[in-house]
Amino acid sequence: MSIELRGETVVLAPVAEAHVPELRRIVSTVEVRERWGSVDGSPTWPFDEPGVVCFAVLEDGVVRGLVQYGEEADPMYRHASVDVFLDPVAHGRGLGMDTVRTMARHLVHDRGHHRLVIDPAADNAAAIRCYKAVGFREVGIMRRYERDTEGGGWHDGLLMDLLAEDLT
Repeated sequence: MSIELRGETVVLAPVAEAHVPELRRIVSTVEVRERWGSVDGSPTWPFDEPGVVCFAVLEDGVVRGLVQYGEEADPMYRHASVDVFLDPVAHGRGLGMDTVRTMARHLVHDRGHHRLVIDPAADNAAAIRCYKAVGFREVGIMRRYERDTEGGGWHDGLLMDLLAEDLT
């Protein structure tokens, strides 16, 4: 895949080997690792998950994070799911909204999805604000949805969705 997606300030580029060292550094930061877990045990990350399409988030050519999507192909349930992380040094500057909006537009307009889902941790207020600003709405709490990254227990997730007509 060679398509680049352009937002207001970000460019989403298919992840290439050249992006991986910086992506590994970002995912190893405390703030990102506590949400995403460690990828240290996976020498082929982020290329190791079949059915997931990964893009590097670039700002002025600098790797700022990763956004990925997966698609449900069954025509009865067709939709796409999105996940994203950004370097903590880039937080609070609108890059998350631009990234999510750019990916959502691609999935709706280019990939033909009528519905997208995203599932942040229920206590991730900053991410939830970002997703709401793009047009995602809260569907409900998924209790004890995801294992804590340290493996000590479970935490709730918030299921959010966006219909094509809700995209801002």
